[in-house]
Amino acid sequence: MAPLRIVHTESSLGWGGQEMRILSEAQGLMRRGHEVKILCPPQARIYAEAANWGVPVVGLPIEKKRPRCLRAMAAALRENRGGVVNTHSSTDSWLAALALAILGRPVPIVRTRHISAPVPRGPLSRWLYMRAAARVVTTGEALKQQLVKYNGFSESRIDSVPTGIDAGRFRPGERKASRARFGLPQDRILVGIVATLRSWKGHAFLIEAMTRLPGHIELVIIGDGPQREALERRIAALGLKGRVRMQGQQADVLPWLRALDLFALPSFANEGVPQALVQAMLCELPCVTTPVGGIPELAEHERTALLVAPRDPAALAAAIERLAGNEGLRRELGEAARKHCVEGYSYERMLDRMETIYRNVSGNS
Repeated sequence: MAPLRIVHTESSLGWGGQEMRILSEAQGLMRRGHEVKILCPPQARIYAEAANWGVPVVGLPIEKKRPRCLRAMAAALRENRGGVVNTHSSTDSWLAALALAILGRPVPIVRTRHISAPVPRGPLSRWLYMRAAARVVTTGEALKQQLVKYNGFSESRIDSVPTGIDAGRFRPGERKASRARFGLPQDRILVGIVATLRSWKGHAFLIEAMTRLPGHIELVIIGDGPQREALERRIAALGLKGRVRMQGQQADVLPWLRALDLFALPSFANEGVPQALVQAMLCELPCVTTPVGGIPELAEHERTALLVAPRDPAALAAAIERLAGNEGLRRELGEAARKHCVEGYSYERMLDRMETIYRNVSGNS
């Protein structure tokens, strides 16, 4: 079969699981011999990161729904006849759909939906998802069902393709060595979170939960984002500076995960199937999280994780303390979590499914 020509568009300037999914998938399909590139604003974080992944990137002013941005998108897509376009955020999805309509639809669109925030109802959204897009991909089954039940979109036009993680790389490691490497205490229970510092990831509730936990339990926060200063102020106000470590963005989170005793992700909105949660589970970390978005596809209460209500520091603290005091339960949940993720969230399986979708919509099969 002939190699595919795939163009990803991304208007977001931020950085998180969505952008990492684009780069991870692009890198994997390039290794399979396909031609892949990303169109994004030059000031976007994904533009700067693409070189580290070996993925070609083109800077375009597509961060806003403006005529000049539409013209830039149309000019870029005019050169991609015979391929497929995969859009990811609202703005670039609209720009690509309109640009390709103007160009006579020379290539099909795959619209990937990464988060569980509701899509507006109405004829415009229906046109974008069900007419302009040849196929819709969601990163979890819950997101797919939301589009079907809330928006009334055709289920037969939507595929759920969870983000795959390399289980050969993300696996348990030597905890003591990882702690020594980063200067982390050997004699504490370390709870960790890996997430962009956005309000809906629930960091503030996790910090509040720390005030209810004994002093031998400490918190390690990996990531950066718009909530950093607010969280630092909250940590200081609660007198937690000695027990909460903000480690910032890390190029490689694996050794940090290996340093932890347990993982927490108390999100209260917007989640798809979080990559960081899959990574933590593959490292056999017992996890405390919430039944938000696609998280329950990963986290089955009392089997692969502990689930607590969103925005509830008391419940969060109780679950963390329960795990901290029960090594057997930690081991049981961690082993079950890894098994579940190895079976359902394979990196190669994600590539296989996306490759098939691209071939089907482009007629290159």
